[in-house]
Amino acid sequence: MKNVALGIDIGGTNTKFGFVDREGNMYAETSVSTVKTAPGDVDAYLKYVYEEVEKLRETVNEELNIVGCGIGAPNGNYFTGTIEYAPNLTFQGVVPIIELFQKYYDVPMVLTNDANAAAIGEMIYGGAKGMKNFIMITLGTGLGSGFVVNGDLIYGHDGFAGEMGHIMNNPKGRTCGLGRKGCLEAYVSATGIKRTVFKLLADMTEETPLRDITFNDLTAAKITELAMQGDPVADAAFDYTAELLGRKLSDMVAIFSPQAIFLLGGLAKAGDFLFKPTKKYMEEHMFEIFKNKVSILPSALEDRNAAVSGSSALAWKEIDSPR
Repeated sequence: MKNVALGIDIGGTNTKFGFVDREGNMYAETSVSTVKTAPGDVDAYLKYVYEEVEKLRETVNEELNIVGCGIGAPNGNYFTGTIEYAPNLTFQGVVPIIELFQKYYDVPMVLTNDANAAAIGEMIYGGAKGMKNFIMITLGTGLGSGFVVNGDLIYGHDGFAGEMGHIMNNPKGRTCGLGRKGCLEAYVSATGIKRTVFKLLADMTEETPLRDITFNDLTAAKITELAMQGDPVADAAFDYTAELLGRKLSDMVAIFSPQAIFLLGGLAKAGDFLFKPTKKYMEEHMFEIFKNKVSILPSALEDRNAAVSGSSALAWKEIDSPR
C-alpha cells in the first residue's frame, strides 16, 4: 500500500485532483466540472467530488492510502478552513469546506488559495527547493501570489495576506473582476494583456492580424505567437505588461527581499518576451541595495499539474508540521 496525499484545486469551471506521494510522484489525476451539481449546493458538490476521487483511485494498479488532503480554492482561508465570498464560485458566503469534506476523509486536511498552494509546491517539488525566501506569482485569468519568508507562507492575521493582484496600479484605471478600480491584475494577467492589446489597437496605426480577432477569441497564447513573429502591437503589449509587473516587483523586493521570484501560468509561457523586460524594469526601479540580487525564474511546476501538485504539497507540509 502506498501513502499518498489527495490534492484538490477548486476552480470556477473545473475541479482538478490527483494522488501524489511524498516525493511528488503523481499516481493519477483528472478534472471534473465544478458546476456539475446544483449551483450553491456545497453538500452535493462534495459528494460528487468524493465519488469521482474514489472512481479515480480504483483505476490505479497500486493500492493507495490517502493520508492527507490539501485543497486550493479562491478565497480559501488557511486558518479557518473556509472559502469566503469567492467571486468565481457559486458557493455563497462563508463555506466550511474542510469541516464538510472531512466527513468523507478523516485525515489531516488543509485549505488555502491556489497561489499559496503553488508556492508550497514550488518549495517542495520545484525550483525553490532549499530556498527560505521567495515569491510565487501566478499569471492566469487573474494575478495570484504567495510569499514565503523564512520557509513559511505569509498568511497574515486573517488568512488572506499576499494579494499582490489587488495592489493599486492606477486608482482611476481599469475595473478588475471584483469591481475595484486599478488593481494590478487588470493589467498583468492573461485577461489584462488582452485588454492592453485592444487599448493599443486604438492608439497605434500599425498593421497587425490582431485587428481581425475579437476580444473573446483572443488568447495570451495568440499574443505570444504574434510577438514571436515580430508583431508591433503584441510586442508593445508585452513591454507595457512587463513594465507594470517589474515596477511592482521592485516594491515587493524592497519589502520582502526574496532570493527569487517565480512566474507560473499561461502568461508566463511567453518566456523571454515577458521575463527579460520584466527583469529590466524591475532593476530600473529597484532600491540600490537590492539591485542584481533577485532572480526572476519560470516555475519548475509548469510542465505538470501545478494546482494538484501544490495542493498535495500543502497536505504533506501539514502532515509533517501540524499546526
